Amino acid sequence: MNDRADATAHCCAECGVAGGVSLKACKSCIQVKYCNAECQRNHWPKHKKPCKLRAAELRDEALFKDPPPKEDCPICFVPMPNKMICCFSLPPATVLSVPIYDFAIANEALKDKATEDYYPCCGKSICCGCVHSFAKSGNIGKCPFCNSDRSSKTEEECVEEMMRRMEANDAGAIFQLGHCYYHGLNGVQQDRTRAKELYTRAVELGCSKAHGSLSDIYHKGGYLKKAKFHLEAAAMAGHEVARYNLGAMEYDSGYVERAVKHWTIAASAGHYSAMNFLRRYFEQGCVSRESINSALDAYNNSCAEIKSEARDVYMRRFY
Repeated sequence: MNDRADATAHCCAECGVAGGVSLKACKSCIQVKYCNAECQRNHWPKHKKPCKLRAAELRDEALFKDPPPKEDCPICFVPMPNKMICCFSLPPATVLSVPIYDFAIANEALKDKATEDYYPCCGKSICCGCVHSFAKSGNIGKCPFCNSDRSSKTEEECVEEMMRRMEANDAGAIFQLGHCYYHGLNGVQQDRTRAKELYTRAVELGCSKAHGSLSDIYHKGGYLKKAKFHLEAAAMAGHEVARYNLGAMEYDSGYVERAVKHWTIAASAGHYSAMNFLRRYFEQGCVSRESINSALDAYNNSCAEIKSEARDVYMRRFY
């Protein structure tokens, strides 16, 4: 039986001719191989249904596996949060205590605060805790990483620096320029078509944040399939906000089980709203005690990993 299956794997799925290494696998399902494009076209009516089923399985395997770790701040080497709200000092949450609610939605005032600053002089994104500490130490107007003086730089000069870094294929600079064009910042005239082009280029260079921005653009334009594609790409790259939004999209579509999977991964990365939704489903009996305990442990650990004294000091400015 195994010999027969092995032999079939080395034959064209349409004509049956043995081809060995010269056969090309179907890119969607990787299950069958063909000797040429004509055989692949002829076999498609029979292969279409199993191909789509297997492709969906492979997509889900990639989508729901553990995401990569967060990038570290190049100054303090503490992982960067996507939201500052999740790393403020609070007691650990437990299933049987009130803090499971307080911890999950606490510090709402911080949810829209910047988590990092990008410096075009050296192309580094630095956490706001380190930026604030560096300024408080008497280095106002200087880059915390390369120590260059930024105090006299005009908006136009900063944009020129980003454009020079863009020519060197700096994904961070390209993303920041896209942000400037999308919102009309730093003296740049608002041009959302140009912003979309820049976000797309940043995506091609591996910028997960640009996936999130493109998703917003497509969602506002009513292109939900493209919006979901970019959310998934950002989530698989470790962007917990995109992961949370994917859960909300699945929930709105009636796929509660998939939504809970996404929120579990987002909560494990420290996303407060995802943890709050899991808490609600636990109280309704839709999430097991074992699952909620596991999610809470991961949530607490993630929040602890991205905490630092400098970030706490920075966030206290908003209270």
